[in-house]
Amino acid sequence: MKRFLLLILALWQQRFKLYFFAAVIGALTGIFIFYPINDFIMFYEVEGDDIQVQLSAALDYSYTQLKISLTGGTPKKTLFLAQIGASFGIIIAVIYEMLHWRLQRINRLSRELSVNLHALILQGESPLLEFKSSFRWDLEQNRVNRSLETVVLKTLAGYLNSSTGGTLLIGVSDAGEIIGLEKDYQSLKRQNQDGYEQAIITAVSAQLGADLCQFIKTLFHVTDGKHVCRLIVLASPRPVFLHQGKTPKFYLRTGGGTRDLNIQEAVEFIAHRWNR
Repeated sequence: MKRFLLLILALWQQRFKLYFFAAVIGALTGIFIFYPINDFIMFYEVEGDDIQVQLSAALDYSYTQLKISLTGGTPKKTLFLAQIGASFGIIIAVIYEMLHWRLQRINRLSRELSVNLHALILQGESPLLEFKSSFRWDLEQNRVNRSLETVVLKTLAGYLNSSTGGTLLIGVSDAGEIIGLEKDYQSLKRQNQDGYEQAIITAVSAQLGADLCQFIKTLFHVTDGKHVCRLIVLASPRPVFLHQGKTPKFYLRTGGGTRDLNIQEAVEFIAHRWNR
């Protein structure tokens, strides 16, 4: 639990920096931009009818009022506009985060969907691609083995934590042979693609987090009567922990495998990965 809290703290420190600097920049904007604009508009609307004279006088008035503000002459007004600016800055930061992740998701999905299944398999396993024979059916023991679900979830967590995401093909052997999902289907109450997708989403929700389901896109391919499940995993906007018992673990895709980072590695990685 201590390890988990340290990792969460590292994340929130980075997010605090983002919003803190956004608030500071916004406050400065409130003082140096909103403040003179406010005075300019007020003077322009109230004083005189001659547009040329009015414009020049309004600029002079705004500049004078800004100098008074910076020397502490109007503390309440300065503080108010600084608060308005800070709020504006935080709102912009939130919008930026949302648009940034949305654009990344669209680009990633567009690239993945342009590659067909056979071309994908021919690439072989790599840091961005992994094959799994099944989700819960043990082909060696010829029975349901729920521990295999954890193996799949480790891979998903590793991809979610990476900055690039990745693709997981279920129903394909390590050698690239299409095995299919027939045995996996038979282990489900709903023995079809919908039931299979629901089983995966349920496992992700329970052990990784329900909010992460939106970052895992499920596709099915049928080749020679054999089904293959293709999971396109997008980079997560937050650190992802696999909850196994009482100890949440942090996995990362490195090279051609997925490994559990120790506390120091995880804290350093989180500080770098989500410092954006």
